[in-house]
Amino acid sequence: MKETTKEQILQAFQFRHACKSFDTDKKIPDEDFSFILDAGILSPSSFGFEPWKFLVIDNMEVRKKMLPVCWGAEGQLPTASHFMVILARKEPGVIYSSSYIEQHMREIEQLPDEIVDLKSGFYKTFQTDHFKLTESPRAMFDWSCKQTYIALGNMMSVAAQIGIDSCPVEGFDRDPLEDIFEQEGLLDRHHFGISCLVAFGYRQEEPRAKTRTPKDRLVQWVK
Repeated sequence: MKETTKEQILQAFQFRHACKSFDTDKKIPDEDFSFILDAGILSPSSFGFEPWKFLVIDNMEVRKKMLPVCWGAEGQLPTASHFMVILARKEPGVIYSSSYIEQHMREIEQLPDEIVDLKSGFYKTFQTDHFKLTESPRAMFDWSCKQTYIALGNMMSVAAQIGIDSCPVEGFDRDPLEDIFEQEGLLDRHHFGISCLVAFGYRQEEPRAKTRTPKDRLVQWVK
């Protein structure tokens, strides 16, 4: 059973590729996309604080507004069954003293007071001393963005396992794209910024064979 599961997972990774355009006649079923979202929501994050938000852009008018500033998604925005913008929390939401962190520990994690105090203290030390994240708002935002890529990878991986294609996108101009989302009432720039984009759907044609650097060049065993 384990060997079969391992083979199926690797087959899914072989299947996955950065799909540049999708079959517009095929729509991902609601239950399948809900499964993909679940994989993102269940993804790990530093201290378990989930510094992300997922915007699923079904509105084609909004997608058209995005096109001029999303040069890396020219083929995906018009054709993807589902197009997602992943937001990352900024410093006001993830700094150790924020109300969001307090609320998350008490309401989401339901931690008792003494554990909240312990976790808060360690989280402060981590941010101020270990990773020095409090030195700039950009450092804090970049730290949040790194975590969103865990959710991104998990969503693309489980999509591939059920035969759904995807494409991660960093090819966009952040400031004007955030302007669009702010004007649409979809983005509070004080608390969130755009981390990355990702498209989901079904391929129009088969990609070329996957190429990767051999394992022995990438992995060093320290014994």
